[in-house]
This record gives sequence, structure tokens and C-alpha cells, in this order.
Amino acid sequence: MSMWWCLQLRREAASVPLARRLLLNAMDSAGVDSEISYELSIALSEACANAVEHGTGDNSEAYCVTAFLEGDQCRIEVADSGPGFRAATRSRSRSLPVDAEGGRGLILIESLADHVHVGNRPGRGGAVVTFDKTLKWQYDGGASGSGSTKKPEAGGSPQLAAG
Repeated sequence: MSMWWCLQLRREAASVPLARRLLLNAMDSAGVDSEISYELSIALSEACANAVEHGTGDNSEAYCVTAFLEGDQCRIEVADSGPGFRAATRSRSRSLPVDAEGGRGLILIESLADHVHVGNRPGRGGAVVTFDKTLKWQYDGGASGSGSTKKPEAGGSPQLAAG
């Protein structure tokens, strides 16, 4: 299985669940295990929320989400046009006070994905969060992977058959 899609979304809160729903639907159509899909959708939601909240600046009314599914790998990139990350952002987020109301998004993304890269867009400014994860499959529907081989009943939901 190979597919990719790219979205340019308005930098507003309503775009976050839209991106998440599109990812979940694409993953379900591809036959990706529902637990893996859910983890990737949470990571995507956090990256999009960061772009919405912190992606302010000149020409920053939108941000871009790109997702690639190639074989048993998924890579997602969220890029905005804001000021980008300061060098201390990643080290500071690991030492947050227990009662802090924010600042855990990147930590959550790192816990859900296999690999995470956080950086700034060269030349154009803005932040880029890229993460990837090895996929598992709901059933053996033509996709290669190490997930369940349980096939859905006729007319049944492949997502229900994944359990």
C-alpha cells in the first residue's frame, strides 16, 4: 500500500479535528490497525494544535499537513509559518512542573511515534514537526504488515474485526 495526501488548513481550532478525522478515515481505508491509527491521530492532533496556537507571524493564516503511507511505514509532517522553535524548546518541555497547563504536546508525540524530528523550515521560517510509525494491519487485505490476519465478516466493519 502506498498513498500520500497534503492539506493546507486554516490556522484555527476547527481544523484540528478535521485533520484527525481525515487521517483516521485514510488509515481505516488502508486497513491499518485501529490502535495504531488512534495513536497517530492523537500525535497529529497535538502537532496541529501546536501549529494553530504557536504558528503566528507574517503570512501565518494557514499550516500544512502531509501524510505518507509507504509499505508498513507512516510519516506525518505538520509545518507552519510562525516564528519556529527556539533552541531550548525541547529540553525545557521535559522539565515542566507537574501542574503546568500546557507544554506536553511534543512529549506526547514522542511517546506515540517511533521517531520524531522537530525543527525549523530553512529560509522560509516556521516550525516543522515530523513523526513516523511502523504500521500494523487490521486484516490481511492485500497490505503487508505484522498485524492481525483476522478478516471482517461479510458486511461487517474491518475496525471491529481488528480486536
